Amino acid sequence: MGLKELFSGLFGKSNSATLKELCFDLGVEYYYKNLAIESCVNLIANTLVRSQFRTFEKGKEVKRNNYYLFNVQPNQNQNSSEFFHEFVSKLVLDNECLVIMQDQQLYVADEFTVENFAFKENIYKDIVVNDFQLNKTFIESDVFYFKLNNKKIKNAVDSLYASYGKLLTASMNYYKRSNALRVKYQIDALVSQSDEEQQALEDMFNAQLARFLKAEDAAALPEQDGLNIGEMFQNSKGSTSRDTRAIVDDIFDFISMAFHVPKGLLKGDLADVEGQTDNFIMFCVAPIAELIEDEINRKFYTKQEFLDRTYFKVDTSFIKYVDPIKLATALDKMLSSGTHSVNENRNMIGKEPLDEEWADEHYVTKNYEGIKEYLKGGEGE
Repeated sequence: MGLKELFSGLFGKSNSATLKELCFDLGVEYYYKNLAIESCVNLIANTLVRSQFRTFEKGKEVKRNNYYLFNVQPNQNQNSSEFFHEFVSKLVLDNECLVIMQDQQLYVADEFTVENFAFKENIYKDIVVNDFQLNKTFIESDVFYFKLNNKKIKNAVDSLYASYGKLLTASMNYYKRSNALRVKYQIDALVSQSDEEQQALEDMFNAQLARFLKAEDAAALPEQDGLNIGEMFQNSKGSTSRDTRAIVDDIFDFISMAFHVPKGLLKGDLADVEGQTDNFIMFCVAPIAELIEDEINRKFYTKQEFLDRTYFKVDTSFIKYVDPIKLATALDKMLSSGTHSVNENRNMIGKEPLDEEWADEHYVTKNYEGIKEYLKGGEGE
């Protein structure tokens, strides 16, 4: 009896595996990569949506149509959070994202093709939004096009995992082999090598031994004269689950490095959360926020409007949780030095501004004195 027949006898009468089973066995290890990537995307998106999208007209903050469009409802089918989750997913995974405006509403394109030109506007066509293909062709000034890096980082991740995934698969298989229960049996008789006798022997083990080894509850194995069954003890230095976990940790580390997400935040570690959060905002979220800000400003507003301080701003200072009690001293200093007005201080801690003129004025305490006045006082003395 060959090895193939032995395995088929122990685990089933079929000598072939289905395509579905093979694909599952092949793809199960790739779930770790997808888990790490999706975790990075969700973390970036969840952080970005905590930003405040602010609009200004001639240096004064206003809340009008553009403010509502980015902070509440970009289109009739999505709220701001859903829209930017889709936006970040496209931008991070595909390295680019196209947003079109249709009927004064914003939509993320699922697919598109672009014709790039050197000295005239690029052309965007074959645009698909929610499985609906638009027949319209857009030029560069009609769309918001975002490109994150020079090259698609996910390609580098896939290339890395193509080889590292094999190491993970080998580790998992070695762990299963090292810790699997194995038995040996000895028959004190001459067994015929005919197909009928061999099939009868296989049927006996399928019905008795295999079921006994796989049983989760109590099970009994009938003993027969002339048949001795014993356990084969494995090497005490066999593989442990920690070996596989170490490789999974390596995969998370590589992917967090690729997407500039601190690995502690990705894994939920509590050590130095504040420092990791600052690093994450500075090197991962802030560049995306600035990318959005620059593209919106150059397409929504004219050059003169921007120079006259009519612009769009992505304020990332709202991302971190602010405890007003801990900020009390800082708020007092910013108010007393004239840096902030009362309403600007209230805005920092997420409170509505006061509808009073004095709340928008700036104050300086008397112990602040101009340098010229200070020097005059010194000369007089």
